[in-house]
Amino acid sequence: MNSSGLNLKFAPDSPSPAPVNASILDIFIEFLIIGATSFGGGVVAYLRNGLVVKRQWVTDKEFVEMLSISQTLPGLNATNMAILVGDRLRGVLGAFAAIFAVCLPGGILMYIAGLLYQEHGSRPVANAALQGVAAAAVGLILATGVQLGRKSLSGNTDLVFIVITIIGVNRLHLSVPRVLIAVGIMATIWYRPRSRPGGYSSQ
Repeated sequence: MNSSGLNLKFAPDSPSPAPVNASILDIFIEFLIIGATSFGGGVVAYLRNGLVVKRQWVTDKEFVEMLSISQTLPGLNATNMAILVGDRLRGVLGAFAAIFAVCLPGGILMYIAGLLYQEHGSRPVANAALQGVAAAAVGLILATGVQLGRKSLSGNTDLVFIVITIIGVNRLHLSVPRVLIAVGIMATIWYRPRSRPGGYSSQ
């Protein structure tokens, strides 16, 4: 911190990966694993671990961009991300393989869980377990947010956009797409290329 205020430094974006040669089977298996292991609602953390850290199919910057698109469209983040990543890697077939794989384990397990919950959901042990899983999911989302923030945020202005988003969704109770579109417009105006004297852009 200096006299002019906060001077935060964030790690640079991760370098672009080498050209990806993922097969349809690779996409199916990876999203099948993500769909089968993303317990507790912390799917963003599992998506990042599988797609960015493990497979290196996308960079953190690309992941954040795809997540932003997924959140502004109807549907679940996991299925929207599956379509975007699958299409990026192998086109239409990749998108179909990814979305089918990510939904398959959850569909089967939720059917079984629904049967069990109908029979045993009122027991104190079941309620305690569900509360613990919910708390763990919040922790996973927070940890992933911190990791992505370190690599994606470029300065203090980004923190302002974060605060505006939180206030809009949490305090003003505006819809997520509306807030994201509004913040996106503000960010576009702020980060637009500016012409310097001499007629050339600063970016």
